[in-house]
Amino acid sequence: MQLGFVSAILPELSLEEVFRTAAQTGYECVELMCWPPSAAERRYAGVTHVAVDSFSAADAERVSAVAAEAGIGISGLGYYPNPLAPNEAEALAATEHVAKVIRAAGQLGIGRMNTFVGRDWTKSVDDNWPRFLETWRPLVKLAEDCGVRIGIENCPMSFTRDEWPGGKNLATSPKIWRRMFSDIPSPAFGLNYDPSHLVWQQMDPVHPLVEFADRLVHVHAKDARINRQALDDVGILATPLEYHIPKLPGLGDVPWGRFFAVLGEVGYRGPVCVEVEDRAYEDSLAGRRAALQQSHDFLRTLLAWRAPVDGGEA
Repeated sequence: MQLGFVSAILPELSLEEVFRTAAQTGYECVELMCWPPSAAERRYAGVTHVAVDSFSAADAERVSAVAAEAGIGISGLGYYPNPLAPNEAEALAATEHVAKVIRAAGQLGIGRMNTFVGRDWTKSVDDNWPRFLETWRPLVKLAEDCGVRIGIENCPMSFTRDEWPGGKNLATSPKIWRRMFSDIPSPAFGLNYDPSHLVWQQMDPVHPLVEFADRLVHVHAKDARINRQALDDVGILATPLEYHIPKLPGLGDVPWGRFFAVLGEVGYRGPVCVEVEDRAYEDSLAGRRAALQQSHDFLRTLLAWRAPVDGGEA
């Protein structure tokens, strides 16, 4: 496995500075954000370290050269919108940009791009399903043609009032993943697995690794701390941020020793990228860099062997 981080936490830094930070901190790879240039509608969105509009062979050569000069790999390209938004124009724009990110990942020879499948949060899973298939079957076929695997993050995206009650991402649970991969069985379609989202849903974050071992495209390392007193007060039907707090790895309830033991046992050899969403560290660039260093130092004890980042499949 290769230890990396998600570039969204360093929005003010250039691509060169992001790679330099990774090298100085001891990381081996970075997941690079590829949002279209625009104002961010939520935290951690709108970050562009690789602009994929009109992405050319020369652009791919430049990005690869910057990475090689720093000695840092690219774990994947990331873009996390809502391709199933009820607003058709928003959904179409998201879908078209997902396709651009897939093509750019293919041009870079990375083999991975990470995103959400999306959801109309006002409708049930069953009522979303026809649009899910209509939208994602062509995108998965494109990924196959480009030699890219798509990693769908399992974040429910139901944290704020505009995302309530259903959330803006269907891929939240093993039951839904099983249905997704049954209906779209391509090996190019898999998971960007984040254990923290299972923790706050009161689910075992380790057990699904066994069943979905062949679908693990990419892994996010983020923790979550359940505030049991708050949960007892508001219940599981409250918005999730009322009873849980995103934390750096090691500061929450993810059983990291067991997680990495099983992850290795099922044969995963891909990137594990720290996703910093811990507000205790977000007040400054120095604080966010400290968060990356602290996360690296904690996870390095569990991933002592350093493997090269080859850009191939997980």
